[in-house]
Amino acid sequence: MPRLISAMEGFGVIGIVILAGYIAARFRIGGPTAQMVLNRFSFFISSPCLMFAILSKQPIQDIFHPSIIVAFASALAVGALFLVLNSLFFHMKAADAIIGSLNSLYLNSNNIGLPVATYILGNPALVAPILVMQQALFTPVGLTALDVSTTGRFSAKEVLRQPLHQPLLLGSIGGIIVSAIAAKTGHYVIPDVIFKPISMIGDSAVPMILMAFGMSLRGSRPMRKGSNRRATATVVLLKNLIMPIIAFLVAYFLLGFRGTELYGCVVLAALPTGQNVYNYAARYNVGLTFARDGILLSTITSPVIIAVIAAVLT
Repeated sequence: MPRLISAMEGFGVIGIVILAGYIAARFRIGGPTAQMVLNRFSFFISSPCLMFAILSKQPIQDIFHPSIIVAFASALAVGALFLVLNSLFFHMKAADAIIGSLNSLYLNSNNIGLPVATYILGNPALVAPILVMQQALFTPVGLTALDVSTTGRFSAKEVLRQPLHQPLLLGSIGGIIVSAIAAKTGHYVIPDVIFKPISMIGDSAVPMILMAFGMSLRGSRPMRKGSNRRATATVVLLKNLIMPIIAFLVAYFLLGFRGTELYGCVVLAALPTGQNVYNYAARYNVGLTFARDGILLSTITSPVIIAVIAAVLT
């Protein structure tokens, strides 16, 4: 129970930072371009630094823990399921459907995942495989799809070059390389004079993303008339309920996880949608309302689902 309470406190911290962004927008602090500036700075600079700082300090065996199979299978399943449901019922445009798929599968592994892994699971390194999977696979694939759907052009050369245009992926790969070198040599090879400023810049990523998200709430009403309420509700259902169920089935029956490993996989699958999805929507100026509503509602419902999982599996 104390760990669960601590995790709920973590959700409260996130809410306060979002509220700070809303208040800043309410009083026009930063001017009309403040939200865009925060989004772009976090996308191109702060978030890559954060990924490098986290992954470079993780033992390489933790980054590639077998639980990555659970995270991959459950995320791929709900992302594909949303695309199928969209083709059958919602008929959203390609770019919006991609945002919906990302909303369904993308985990908030940083600013909520780390506190949950620390306070509920007792091991913050458990989110490392999710960071790798999302940044090295789902993010470049999703952003490539957004590039193609928004420009109307498909180029194999551009698809192959797309990962080189993703600062988050480059930061993640750099962190993995440093982690591997550290495992081989027995010591961390980046001197403090270089690592500390990278880490400091990375620390600004989460609050900037959260405050930009809070700014987006100014003058908007979630699930308002005219928004695709059915699609948004479907995203939240897929993310917060179906994904943990799939994670349990894969972890329990396919990989034979039990106890702490099983519990960790299911809890992490119940994390809300990551704010990065809104960042990507803003980057391409598509599905902004859809992304915002999905993130907000999944963040509200996720603590309830995690509490139920804690009650059932502990």
